[in-house]
Amino acid sequence: MPETSEFRIEFAFEVDDAPLEELWGEAATPDNGTGDAAPDGGLAASPPDPRMTEAIRRILSDAGLSSCQISVAIVDDAQIHELNRRYLDHDEPTDVISFPLAQSEGHLEGQLVVSLDTARAQAARLGWPVADELLLYVVHGTLHLAGFDDRTPDERQQMRQEERRVLGWFNRTPPVDEVADTGSVGAPAAGE
Repeated sequence: MPETSEFRIEFAFEVDDAPLEELWGEAATPDNGTGDAAPDGGLAASPPDPRMTEAIRRILSDAGLSSCQISVAIVDDAQIHELNRRYLDHDEPTDVISFPLAQSEGHLEGQLVVSLDTARAQAARLGWPVADELLLYVVHGTLHLAGFDDRTPDERQQMRQEERRVLGWFNRTPPVDEVADTGSVGAPAAGE
C-alpha cells in the first residue's frame, strides 16, 4: 500500500547568536535531508539537526496522523518567557511550549517554540550536547501535540518513558532519570 502521508515541518531561528557549529557539530546540515542546499544555507527552513524532523514525523505518525503542518521556532529565553506569560500565565522562561492550532481526522497543525538559552544552560549542567537537549525539547513538545500530558505523576511518568523511547531511535538517553522531575523537560529528578 503506497504511503500517502504528508508532513510539512518548518524551522525558524529567532536567535541571532546561534552558530550551527556550536550547536550541532557534525549533525549540522545546510540541506533539508534531500542533499540539496537550502537557499538560505539551511537556517530558516530546514532543521538544524535532521533528527528533529524525523522525531516529529515518527511521533505524529505513531499517533495515527497522516498529515501535519508543524512549525518549530527556536527562540531565546526572553521570547519564550513572553509567550509563556501571555498564553500560559507563567511568568518565567521555559524549555518548550506547544501550540495545537487545528486538528481534524488524521491531520494536525501546530507550533513548537523552543528556548535555545534554556537548552544551552541545561546541556552544560547535565553534561550532554546542546543539540541533544534541543532534540529532547522537540520530542517533548511533539508528544504534547500528539496528546500526551504531564500534569499528574502518572502522566509525567508515561511522558518520560515515551521521551526515552523516542530518543532511543537516535541512540540517545537523557543524562538523568526524569520520571520524578518537577515539570521542566531538562530538569533533574526532584531533589537533585
